[in-house]
Amino acid sequence: MERSGRVAVFLQARINSTRLPGKALKEIYQDITVIGCAMMQLKKVKADYHVLLTDDRSYNLLKNETEKQGFEIFKGPEHDVLARFTSAARHYGVKTVVRATGDNPFVFPDKADRIVSLHLENSADHSWFTGMPLGGGVEIAEAEALFSAEKNTNDNYDREHVTPYIYKHPEIFKMNHIISDDDSLYPDGRITLDTDNDYKYLKKAADELTLEKACDYRTLIEWIKVNKHPDRV
Repeated sequence: MERSGRVAVFLQARINSTRLPGKALKEIYQDITVIGCAMMQLKKVKADYHVLLTDDRSYNLLKNETEKQGFEIFKGPEHDVLARFTSAARHYGVKTVVRATGDNPFVFPDKADRIVSLHLENSADHSWFTGMPLGGGVEIAEAEALFSAEKNTNDNYDREHVTPYIYKHPEIFKMNHIISDDDSLYPDGRITLDTDNDYKYLKKAADELTLEKACDYRTLIEWIKVNKHPDRV
């Protein structure tokens, strides 16, 4: 599951969530946690490193989960997430970063692989697919673009969300923002985890489909088309 060119999957997560505390360790299906499911999905993405990036307060609480799923774990600043990413990029010596978040347990690994390939083919600085359900995708950034952002922005929003400085400056960086493949298009879908309603919805999907089928994006998209998110009815 490796790529040449030193590609890393960096999954960001911490325990202290304002709207849904402890969501990373909530059970999604038969003792599998939300963060465990996200790692299971992302471990399928071809990369040289698979690393959970967290903060000091969350490190010990998440370490067992990373060991179960074959991820490494790296800790950095709690709120300056951009610095967390750049520190990890320097530590592992990577060139290209796949940024994923612990809010998305059913992230689509096939589409992550595809956008990485397109990113590398186009020599882009930042890439993502549009049109997928919210929570299905990842974004790709060159480490050098992240280093530039770290150097040039002091905006708290930019530093908390890692990549805004990059995509706000298309005159500096090469963007590769494209519509996803037809089989994963459903922009009205929501499979991210931010609220208790989100958690109940995702757990229902796993319980009704089984985790294996919920982790297949085609099956999951068909399910969410029939079972509308309560906040999107």
